[in-house]
Amino acid sequence: MSTEKHHDIYKTITKPSEETLFKDKNSKFFGYAFPVNSEEEVKEILSDLKKQHHQARHWCYAYQIGTETKQYRANDDGEPNNSAGMPIYGQILSFDVTNVLVVVVRYFGGVKLGVSGLINAYKTGAQMALENAEIIEKTIDKHFIVKFDYKNMNKVMRVIKEKNINLVNQKMELDCEIEISIRKKNAEEIFNIFESLFEISIKEKETL
Repeated sequence: MSTEKHHDIYKTITKPSEETLFKDKNSKFFGYAFPVNSEEEVKEILSDLKKQHHQARHWCYAYQIGTETKQYRANDDGEPNNSAGMPIYGQILSFDVTNVLVVVVRYFGGVKLGVSGLINAYKTGAQMALENAEIIEKTIDKHFIVKFDYKNMNKVMRVIKEKNINLVNQKMELDCEIEISIRKKNAEEIFNIFESLFEISIKEKETL
């Protein structure tokens, strides 16, 4: 197996992890990892967790979204600067995952942990959450819209079959339109095949 890293592969998690618990000096740190694709999802998950843990003191988190261009945010939620959000984000980087939100919920146990104690606790909480998550590799895919007349359907379908292309959506009427997704490194080759076919148009789908 080659260890060469393909630039069109990324790692993410498949589903929310099971809750983990780390304790230090009576403080409890509950760790969670969630797959996310937008800030809206992050807000919804945080709001659900705040209801679930309404007596907790802090809901600290970090997330990273995106494949080729990534955006991230780390939030200390009232803990000393960089003692919570950044240690959590550090674990997201360490596990090399994206499209993921990691939240560590703290119940204060009456004894202060100090900044180094907090950094360790949030880092450990995040690490446990990610260890508990199912991490998978996915390819970065580009989506294209192919348009053609019904009479050219066989030509198009032959390419899709031969090249084993993933069909996302199809609208088969007099004017046909299909959406396909192609792994980034093969995208140019497939695009050129369709573009060279008579009476068939292909364009990249606009991403939101």
